[in-house]
Amino acid sequence: MGCCTGRCTLIFLCSLQLLAALERQIFDFLGFQWAPILGNFLQIIVVILGLFGTIQFRPRYIVVYTVWTALWVTWNVFIICFYLEVGGLSKETDLMTFNISMHRSWWREHGPGCIRRVVRPSAPGILDDYSYVSVTGCIIDFQYLEVIHSAIQILLSLIGFVYACYVISIFMEEEDSCRSK
Repeated sequence: MGCCTGRCTLIFLCSLQLLAALERQIFDFLGFQWAPILGNFLQIIVVILGLFGTIQFRPRYIVVYTVWTALWVTWNVFIICFYLEVGGLSKETDLMTFNISMHRSWWREHGPGCIRRVVRPSAPGILDDYSYVSVTGCIIDFQYLEVIHSAIQILLSLIGFVYACYVISIFMEEEDSCRSK
């Protein structure tokens, strides 16, 4: 088998998806975004399963990867709609943290070019833990960075979906040809 086969391409795409999901997982952990952390964790597990299925010629594992990829695209479309505030969604809600905390995207305060200023409350009786954070000078707003991350995930997933379907069909053809001999 040559190296430019669909199987090798799917292995490469799964590796890219794994790297992109790990990168996203790190920044979601920094922002305490629990819903995306859970989604990224599942993505990492299923991509590893798809990678294993591709390497070990296990079409059932690739089918699981393919089904999950459709769900992953749906999740990322939701993330895009959430950060662009489409359809009544608001990025100011605590939806991504399961209403557990008031944390937001890590990129909100740490984006490229952002200057972060912490202002301590001067009123008596307010805990020292709470402060107002002022962010100015960002080259790109945090919601667009989140949208870019989701768009990259969607692109990789759609290409992975196509190659996974192709590899499944190749594996099934090879399996059928072995049975008929």
